[in-house]
Amino acid sequence: MFATLLNKINEAKLLPNISDTERQALEAGSVWVDGQFFSGNPDFGAMMAESYPQLSAEEQAFLDGPVEELLHMVDKWELRETRRIPEHIWQFLRDKGFFGLIIPKEYGGSGFSVLGRSAVMMKTSGLGPIGTLIVIPNTLGAAELLIAYGTQEQKDSYLPGLATGEYVPCFGLTEPTAGSDAASIKAEGVVFKDDDGEAKIRLNFSKRYITLAPVANLVSLACSLHDPDNLLGKGEHPGISVVMLKKGMEGLKLGDHHLPISAFDNGTIIGEDVVAPAADIVGGADGAGQGWRMLMEQLGGGRAVSLPAGGVALAKASAAAVGPYSIVREQFGIPIGLMEGVEAKVARIAALTYTMESARIYVCAGVDNDNHPPVISAILKQQTTEVGQQLVIDGMDIMAGAGVMQGPNNILGSGYISAPVSVTVEGANILTRTLMIFGQGAVRCHPYALPTLNAIQEDDVPAFRKAILGWLGHSTVNFFRGIVRSVTRGRTVSSPVKGETAQYFRKLGWAASRFAFMTDLAMFLVGGKLKQRGKLSGRFADALSWMLFGLTTLKRFEAEGRREDDLPVVHWALRYSLLQVQQAFEGIYANFNVPVIGWFLRYPGRFWLRINPLSTGPTDAMDRAAAASIQKPGEQYERIALGGLGTPRDDEPGMGRLLHAWRLVSAAQGPTLKVRKALHKKQIKAAGLVEALDPAVEAGVISADEAGQIRAAETARLAAIQVDVFDKDDYYHDALADNGEQEAPRFDRAANQ
Repeated sequence: MFATLLNKINEAKLLPNISDTERQALEAGSVWVDGQFFSGNPDFGAMMAESYPQLSAEEQAFLDGPVEELLHMVDKWELRETRRIPEHIWQFLRDKGFFGLIIPKEYGGSGFSVLGRSAVMMKTSGLGPIGTLIVIPNTLGAAELLIAYGTQEQKDSYLPGLATGEYVPCFGLTEPTAGSDAASIKAEGVVFKDDDGEAKIRLNFSKRYITLAPVANLVSLACSLHDPDNLLGKGEHPGISVVMLKKGMEGLKLGDHHLPISAFDNGTIIGEDVVAPAADIVGGADGAGQGWRMLMEQLGGGRAVSLPAGGVALAKASAAAVGPYSIVREQFGIPIGLMEGVEAKVARIAALTYTMESARIYVCAGVDNDNHPPVISAILKQQTTEVGQQLVIDGMDIMAGAGVMQGPNNILGSGYISAPVSVTVEGANILTRTLMIFGQGAVRCHPYALPTLNAIQEDDVPAFRKAILGWLGHSTVNFFRGIVRSVTRGRTVSSPVKGETAQYFRKLGWAASRFAFMTDLAMFLVGGKLKQRGKLSGRFADALSWMLFGLTTLKRFEAEGRREDDLPVVHWALRYSLLQVQQAFEGIYANFNVPVIGWFLRYPGRFWLRINPLSTGPTDAMDRAAAASIQKPGEQYERIALGGLGTPRDDEPGMGRLLHAWRLVSAAQGPTLKVRKALHKKQIKAAGLVEALDPAVEAGVISADEAGQIRAAETARLAAIQVDVFDKDDYYHDALADNGEQEAPRFDRAANQ
């Protein structure tokens, strides 16, 4: 019976076929808490027991010392205008060890944890090309690959120079015809034996979008290796390999720039008959053909580090700016942050910033504990970059004119411009959401899917029998479990905590049961077509993503001591997260286009979803308390918003002057309220607040000291809401050459029409 069933499944192509590169991607890394959601019955006790660490003393000292010093050294506006990193900044980065955060101490690096590196990247992400210069040497590339896979000789040769900044690395992967489909790269390396009998590789390639390529002197090049004489002992076509190349090699061209929308060093790498020793394959001869596995394994953890750090930094920057700005900026005689429309956006920024930071720390800690979860990392990359982008857009809406007028005092403009870069790199988010998260997760993280697929491809009837019976039992249990949890609204789910947040564990358990059963339906009934059903897969990805964020939000709340003042933010974030899961399920039910079951899901199923929802989202009444968490100076504002971004000085433009004004305005709220009440009751008469101060002192409404306090606050307030003004020469950038003649334009409009 099972042999017949196996044959019919193969004939009908009910399950997707897995290519060799897809198999390597599927088997790379590890299953972590994502497997708990696919099980349908998450062990929340175990998931909450995952570590949620703080930085080590050494890492914190680095952030408080060299990183903070760097923030105050950089003129961000000048850097943006010139696109050139000054030499003294380069030297500072070398001297202070910024290039060796990932490298073990025995090779001259700092050996920071994943969380430590993420914290440095988050804090420096606002420095444009300097932040990028710090990220690339400390994430996927030469150092990470060599540490994990390099020969001892390669480690001894390259790692000390990478740690000191002697080597500036770049990673040559993307090509004009190979982006997210990196397995189809055209770069070719042909192995041959030179006149001395040494095995070498002749490389020809054209790479683009390579970050740091114009300033790099060490390239980790991904290529397809061809070994016609089997000199490496891996056959004629070993497969994708990574080869180390140094600047100056004949035929290797570096130096040309692309111009990203937020300027950082990015460009092309061209190779024409570049000859490299076969010994420079990462891992030596044993590493030949292992490049795809190396990349998939490192990306499994790498996506959890640099891009999420930048995405969370965008969210924090928005929270750090709009909380104070919404109080400093007044319209119609009141702070705009007290207007309900603005208040709703401030609340969302505060709550989702809290959640994104919780996920960053939770996942970085997981990677530090030797988990390399490709699905979780893909979720973190896709969601933090998109949520960060959306929160910056919300912040721009709140700051209005101050958000769109460029200059040294613009706080969010550079983040708004740079956000699309993070969305597109290391796998465009569209494909990450519609192909990777659920496509990989459904096969790899499901307890029975991969064993079943393996048995089918290997035509192994006993293994198939065991796997398919287990799968059917798993699906049946989740079907009935889901019904019980739906009818009881999750009350049968065990919560590892008591109190107000226990309800959310119950709802997450309820959602997980539904998710697991619907995954089985999709695998059984849509089968091999899931690869083409990106919209459906994307909704499954959304459900999984926001269940994860619900979990990490709860973990942060517990790990930080169940702070009572954080509850408004936690409630807002959890209700929002569950709403995203609810909407994902509604979309799945509405578009599950299979006979009979599809009709049932579209009509009675969706009706039941709507009258028995996981969440209807945050209520209007919840916005005020959530917004207030970042609208008043204090420890909570530091933790949710500004913490991790650095501390600007009062005399610095942008955030510095805004925070200075905010503190003065907040301190003067009491006396200001007295004057406004007196004006309202007509105890004093004046055209405005400042004009009312002297009459208010004379009438005994406030003291002279309080009047001075209000004057200082109002002066700072006015300064903080001003935008930059440029004279004609500065505005038009009329650059003059050394001989006093106007420099020729760098872009010929007529030639490009």
